[in-house]
Amino acid sequence: MTPEPLPDTGPQTRATDLRLAGEWLTMHDLAGTRPTPLLANRLAVRRRARLAAQIIPAVLIIASALAAASAFGGPPPHRPLPLLALTALVAGLLLAQSLLDRWVRRVDQRAGATLSRRATHLIQPGWRAVLGRPYAAFAAATSAGTMALAASALALPDPTLRQPAVVLLIALLGATAITAMQLRHLLRHPVVAQDEESLTADVIMRVEDARELTTPSVQWSLPMVLLFGTAPGWWGAAAVANVVLGMAACIALRVRTPPSATVARRAMSTR
Repeated sequence: MTPEPLPDTGPQTRATDLRLAGEWLTMHDLAGTRPTPLLANRLAVRRRARLAAQIIPAVLIIASALAAASAFGGPPPHRPLPLLALTALVAGLLLAQSLLDRWVRRVDQRAGATLSRRATHLIQPGWRAVLGRPYAAFAAATSAGTMALAASALALPDPTLRQPAVVLLIALLGATAITAMQLRHLLRHPVVAQDEESLTADVIMRVEDARELTTPSVQWSLPMVLLFGTAPGWWGAAAVANVVLGMAACIALRVRTPPSATVARRAMSTR
């Protein structure tokens, strides 16, 4: 970033955050860029937001398992209360994710207000620049495959599988909605940049977060937690194949696609 120092963001900026910011810049081929308090604060908030966001899918998986467990508590018909409770929880998790995104957006807006000048050529990266076609196709295929598993379990004539299958479908729809909300936030929250290097750092953070969101840990975990071992053998084999093929595709994407820093520079060069 420019030799001109950015305004300090306050006593919250710690030496540890500045050190971590320097390591982050080095890791992304920006070793010649000076870590500023502004960047350190943004990265620190990003780490906290990621940690909080990881709690949301964990709560969803646990709640789904508890809702599905009621299906084995006695013979059908089953009470709809667990399904209603899970639906309400999904709505609450969507609200929690919305509040978390709003917090990050406000931090970025306050950071932008402290800049003495903004980047000359501001960009608002679109989904092709931030996520890319391969990752978008992978996310869509993973979601479609897992939804097909849930639909096939729901179509089975065994009534003891019906409620767990409905639970799986509700949880998958909730997980998809949460991911879509996070991606919308990444694409729409304001760019915070004063020069070319800080603009590159901003785009890199978006690309990294988008790639992290497309890792379908919830979509792989939910079928195993809710129905594996109780559904027919062919369904279990299909669930395992879904995870194995998904992991192979995810590894291939990570290996074959350019690093986030390269993607960010390409996005800036075509603006």
